[in-house]
Amino acid sequence: MTVLTTERLTVRDWTADPAELARIFDIYSRAEVTRWLGAPGLPLTDPAQAAGRLAMWRERHAGHRGRYGTWAIEVRDTGLVVGTVLLKPLPGRDEGTLTEDIEVGWHLHPDCWGHGYATEAARAVVARELATGTREVYAVVAPGNEASMAVARRLGMTHIGRRTDWYGGEEVETFVLTNSADGLR
Repeated sequence: MTVLTTERLTVRDWTADPAELARIFDIYSRAEVTRWLGAPGLPLTDPAQAAGRLAMWRERHAGHRGRYGTWAIEVRDTGLVVGTVLLKPLPGRDEGTLTEDIEVGWHLHPDCWGHGYATEAARAVVARELATGTREVYAVVAPGNEASMAVARRLGMTHIGRRTDWYGGEEVETFVLTNSADGLR
């Protein structure tokens, strides 16, 4: 299902098609991608794990009725899936509890870095979320991940320093985009 489109991209649900599962494995088995994520079970080491990753994403977002998700980013002209964009409530210090804080994130295949895809996809999902009345959207970035920090800045997000509010108290570089009565800040 298509979530939204931009000038160059379609943001849509990942599917269980074998080619898509292969792409999930190709992205999430790469150390240059997963070293910044700190997520359990990464990097993937067996192609069969891609189906489990997809099932986890679907379960995580099952009750969100499409508002939040972990979506494929597809180039409209070529059909190439370049990576993932996500929008979801941030887990708190107790990772089993979700906060009211909303996170945007992106994970792209290294061959697709440097084309503005992460910025374009994230800008679209953030705009859609802010249009619902959400006051703030955060990007949390592993310290040292300069490329993702640059994406957050291109989105117009403000760096508010390192925080430990989420992900079990892990220290992350934190960026925020605020939706106020007089426009985005």
